[in-house]
Amino acid sequence: MAVFDFSSLTPDLILDGLESVGCYADSGLLALNSYENRVYQFQTDTGERLVTKFYRPQRWSLAQIREEHEFALELEGHEVPMIAPMVRDGETLFEHQGYHFALYPCRGGRIFEVDNLDQLEWMGRFIGRIHAIGASKPFAHRPSITTDELLTQARETIVASGFVPRTLETAFFTVLDQVVQLAVSQYKPTSTIRLHGDCHAGNILWRDEHGPHFVDLDDARQGPAIQDLWMMLSGDRSQQMLQMDTMLCGYEEFYSFESSELALIESLRTMRVVNYIAWLCKRWGDPAFPRNFPWFNTEKYWEQQVLMLKEQHAALEQPPLSLLP
Repeated sequence: MAVFDFSSLTPDLILDGLESVGCYADSGLLALNSYENRVYQFQTDTGERLVTKFYRPQRWSLAQIREEHEFALELEGHEVPMIAPMVRDGETLFEHQGYHFALYPCRGGRIFEVDNLDQLEWMGRFIGRIHAIGASKPFAHRPSITTDELLTQARETIVASGFVPRTLETAFFTVLDQVVQLAVSQYKPTSTIRLHGDCHAGNILWRDEHGPHFVDLDDARQGPAIQDLWMMLSGDRSQQMLQMDTMLCGYEEFYSFESSELALIESLRTMRVVNYIAWLCKRWGDPAFPRNFPWFNTEKYWEQQVLMLKEQHAALEQPPLSLLP
């Protein structure tokens, strides 16, 4: 059965899918904060709290999803607090009525505090452990972080969408092209490893007695180590230098950091912001997006993007972040 969107993913289909792998929900399905996939929390008839993720059709190949699962299980096997998919009869990826899904244990926690230096050092140690394992071999199927996909192709997606108001086309695409050109020229990684790929505060659950739990390897890719560190930074330049230095104190207990990668931060940030605009354009036909992003595709939104890209252009022209002496 060919499936290309979530239009036929009903609660009954989800429950039937869960039952097809011997998992019986004894509660309703609580939708969690996910737009790319469909993620639900529920309780089983034995009282176990689980989470199921139904993957967006056509986004990743089955080999890429399985490689994501293998990486999560590898990290868990090395006692890294990664919430890995559950294994049933030797399998982690299941299929029902054309949809593929996985099961995860439900773990609680609060949002990681990016300005807490004690927590940042703790985070640095765990990211260092992830990278030491990630560097042991490359991904065979997951993609790499490239400017072609995340800048050039993203720009083409924005153009093709037709969403940029005609009155703002010149201003928007002029600064977008300047930003893309600068970021492409600056993104020159010398080495790549397997990464979490989307290591920001929203994908970290903090428990005071245990520290962080990492979730969601959906964006795991091959790329430079700095990708999993820069999204922890906040505040002005001096604050970011202190935060990076604090993280690296813990990080380098497990994996060596190449300081030259600091020069990649703004090009990676550019890829993230440009690809985010393209993602909204690409997914706007999904009913969940107009409902959850009502501010998108308004003239005010595109005016804000022009300003944001101008700020990013200025950031790209600044000297790279440096470490404390």
